[in-house]
Amino acid sequence: MTTTATSGQAPPTETDGLPRPGTFDEVPGWFYRTDLILFDWFLSRQRDLRHHGDLLEMGAYMGKSAVLMGAYLQAGERFTVCDLFDDPEAAPDEANEREMQRSYSTLTRRAFEANYLSFHDELPRIVQAPTAVVPGEVADGSCRFVHVDASHLYAHVHGDIAAARDVLDPEGIVVLDDYRSDHTPGVACATWQAVLEGGLRPVCVSSHKFYGTWGDPRPWQDALHAELKERGKCWLQWQQVAGQRLLLVGARKAAAPSLPVSRHAPAPSLVPGRTAPRAAAARRLAADLLPPLMTRALRRARR
Repeated sequence: MTTTATSGQAPPTETDGLPRPGTFDEVPGWFYRTDLILFDWFLSRQRDLRHHGDLLEMGAYMGKSAVLMGAYLQAGERFTVCDLFDDPEAAPDEANEREMQRSYSTLTRRAFEANYLSFHDELPRIVQAPTAVVPGEVADGSCRFVHVDASHLYAHVHGDIAAARDVLDPEGIVVLDDYRSDHTPGVACATWQAVLEGGLRPVCVSSHKFYGTWGDPRPWQDALHAELKERGKCWLQWQQVAGQRLLLVGARKAAAPSLPVSRHAPAPSLVPGRTAPRAAAARRLAADLLPPLMTRALRRARR
């Protein structure tokens, strides 16, 4: 079954009882400082180079990375998110269904939508189905940036990488999550198999994500190395892996990029005993213009 945002349930409303994150950090999920910086750098550089194309995410969890990616969507572009969400019947096989029940039993599409709409006016195009449907849902060569973070099982990741190659344009970037975690050997195998046999060329890696392209990685690598070196507080190292140049990046101590702002962000708190600048200015003006008797009455009322 494939369900899209236009034909599925209506988006959540403010009265449905779902929690609304007040900050990006409150969106459930894992997104470490180095990858925040790298996502921002790649997506911002594509914008600066006037590189247009759609965005795709395979595997969304509660929407943390989708919220970030949506902030870089340019006019005329489409953002597609493909995930099973809370539909175990859509799992393509028993192994995938077990993985869903074990790791993502609390995941619901409604929660994803509520989180995303806390930061953006419109939902992305949602395909609620196995990622195997992506080739039929996203046009070949239409994307500039693809984030793969769905199943950790080798057969599925292998297919997701193949789908990413088809939908990316020649200079597009693919990001593979959990390429080296001890509980995701299938992702590691599929990632390096794509490098050794499938023409995928690494640009850089963080502790948690692999960034690559089927185009020429060198312009990306040189520009990234130069900018992060200039920023400072970044650990950078060049390596050669299977004849490919690879940049290792660690930026845990570097300044985070600007993050999307929630419409539910708490109002700035005031220091006790101090008044907001605009309110204070308005009161001073009233004191200057109102008759003294009325001014004294207002002051007594405030006290």
